Amino acid sequence: MKESEKFDTAIKRAIYMATQARAEYLCPEHLLLAFMQQPEFVEALVITGGADHRAFAEQLTNYLNTQEHVPDNVEYQLTGSVQFDQMMQEAASTSIHAEADVLDVPHVVNAMLHLRESQARHLLVKHLTCDLADFLGAVYENYSKQQDASMADVEEAWRAYVTCLSDDDDAAGPAFIGRQQELERTIQVMCRKQKHNVLHVGEPGVGKTALMRGLASRLRQGQVPARLKDHKVYEVDMGGIMAGAQFRGEMEKRLKAVMDGIEHEGEAIVYFDNIHVLIGAGQSGEGGMDATQILRPYMEREKLRIVGSTTHKELQKYLSKKQSFVHRFQQIDIDEPSESETVEILHGLLPQFEAYHGVKYDEGVVEYVVEASSRYIAERCQPDKAIDIIDEAGAYRELHPTTRLYRGKQVACKTQLVDRQLVDGILTRICKVNAEALASADNKRLASLADEMKAVIYGQDEAIDTVVRSVEMAKAGLTDDDKPMCSLLFVGPTGVGKTEVARTLAERLGIPLVRFDMSEYTEKHTVAKLIGSPAGYVGYDDGGLLTDAIRKTPNCVLLLDEIEKAHSDIYNILLQVMDYARLTDNKGNKADFRNVMLILTSNAGAQHAAQASVGFGGGITAGQAMLTQVKRIFKPEFLNRLSSTVVFHDMDRHMASLILDKKLRQLEKKLEKKHVALSLEEDARNWLLDKGFSRQYGAREMDRAIQHHLTPLLMQAILYGGLAQGGVARVALGDGEHLSVEIKG
Repeated sequence: MKESEKFDTAIKRAIYMATQARAEYLCPEHLLLAFMQQPEFVEALVITGGADHRAFAEQLTNYLNTQEHVPDNVEYQLTGSVQFDQMMQEAASTSIHAEADVLDVPHVVNAMLHLRESQARHLLVKHLTCDLADFLGAVYENYSKQQDASMADVEEAWRAYVTCLSDDDDAAGPAFIGRQQELERTIQVMCRKQKHNVLHVGEPGVGKTALMRGLASRLRQGQVPARLKDHKVYEVDMGGIMAGAQFRGEMEKRLKAVMDGIEHEGEAIVYFDNIHVLIGAGQSGEGGMDATQILRPYMEREKLRIVGSTTHKELQKYLSKKQSFVHRFQQIDIDEPSESETVEILHGLLPQFEAYHGVKYDEGVVEYVVEASSRYIAERCQPDKAIDIIDEAGAYRELHPTTRLYRGKQVACKTQLVDRQLVDGILTRICKVNAEALASADNKRLASLADEMKAVIYGQDEAIDTVVRSVEMAKAGLTDDDKPMCSLLFVGPTGVGKTEVARTLAERLGIPLVRFDMSEYTEKHTVAKLIGSPAGYVGYDDGGLLTDAIRKTPNCVLLLDEIEKAHSDIYNILLQVMDYARLTDNKGNKADFRNVMLILTSNAGAQHAAQASVGFGGGITAGQAMLTQVKRIFKPEFLNRLSSTVVFHDMDRHMASLILDKKLRQLEKKLEKKHVALSLEEDARNWLLDKGFSRQYGAREMDRAIQHHLTPLLMQAILYGGLAQGGVARVALGDGEHLSVEIKG
């Protein structure tokens, strides 16, 4: 049986006092002392009973102090005494016979007076000057008044948990635009005789809540069928109902009071946003009653229509377990609006944002925002993401107004304009996309991209031209919108610039380089780390390395180095990326690759390039030899999805000479910090070129030659020799086998 709030407070107080005193048993006297701390009981004791409650409490306390107590060093669990159990059984029986909803203090006091041998009854009889029946009547009356007042408070308290969207223009939100088909379908279902409850299902941000606010607006304007003319829309705050509900049944009591209160108001539409939170709310155990059972009877009422909203994910996860509850709804799917519908919605909302921020949106900005948000924000839905950008841009211009020069001073312009350039900046901050490089009119930088890359990467002009052409195609919008910007396979010997091209491309475009070394994914189980380990395996909670990296930097150059070293399962992942520009991790979260430049590097076939001119096939080039081997290693369906396969040339002496000069310039910059100038004689340079030139190892052999033969000489001179304070280091070929350094101050 449920207990009243007053009795619940008293029993907790009695347990606390008995525990603090380390009493062996919880006795009726503990509970009587707790009752004496409630004004309703004291009023009956003093005014009706004529008792001196202070003297009464003192005698009661002295009696409890004489009872046996458990030593402090002994562990025990407090239990009720025999008299306490008898009293509670009698009280429960009394409340049942009285058909009371709850067990209250008067029931327990009545049972206490029937305990002939208890000290509680003895002291009550001793201190009361009135008849016991009169005292009991006063106790019943006082607690009944308190309960009636509490019930009255509850009856009015329900309004704190609802918002009437039909009465308040501000509560109803901005004017509702679009979604007429879904709104008409909702109204049609509400006009049914049976099953007139609606469940809106759609992804976050598609406008489920806005749809209900649009319905409230229609009701205010009378643009609904006669059957719904007098209905009002009430939005229930389930978070508020559940907050602070500490005791069993308290949340259910609030929800029932809300539904009764709304029903008493008249014909109504009750809206539960995120209705899946009702599943399990208030449930005390497996198979117990939850909030849906409380709501179910109201769904059959003729005066009430229940509308809930949820997402497909929550519908499957929570509501699918309550088919008897979901069966009472008519499901209406709220899909993401198309770009044209989103443009219409934003044009309708634009005057409100202009008035709020005090700005003017430039012509074409709305269309540009919708197009850009659809392309660059994949994890959210329209129109929510486009509205966010419009709102953010207006807020930025409000805080950073444009100015003009007037009489020698900068003054704010009369019209504060939100243009495409400002939207690009908002996209860069919100979407983590370099919108300035990819979406704005920065074509001059793109036109010089090939020349800039060729200035730092030598001998690979054809490869650079292919890469830049792919970037230009993406910039021009001529690539498939549902694929990465480009998917390139770089094939060539080691050390010829494959990785350097990817690094330079990212640097020149001003976007991050995300690199994965595929030699770390040679085993089958390691490939799973890219999208996350399956449930039950180590690393499941860590997520996917690749998917997480792309979600953090959705606009980047993604470099998968030495792809042929990875396990063959990697190709199944890449097929999905190259085909649909989407990858789903182990938790169902999607990563968007549409703004990614995917570059794969491979040494496959490089060892066969040197044999290209040998034997009967001597007419083929080195590049053709590598491509032939690539086709043998990689599956046709993988190669078929690549934008292009780029073959890098072997190192030749001219390329090696240019690379040597580049490496020496890099060394000279480091020496400048030490105030050292480097002068390399021609014979020394040619000797270094001979040492560093290698068709097999490429530019890396040049690095080793400089590090082994030249750098140690300069190090010794800087640390221990004549270059400690700076100077000129003249490097020459000493005995024909070693370099020598001559220092000039």
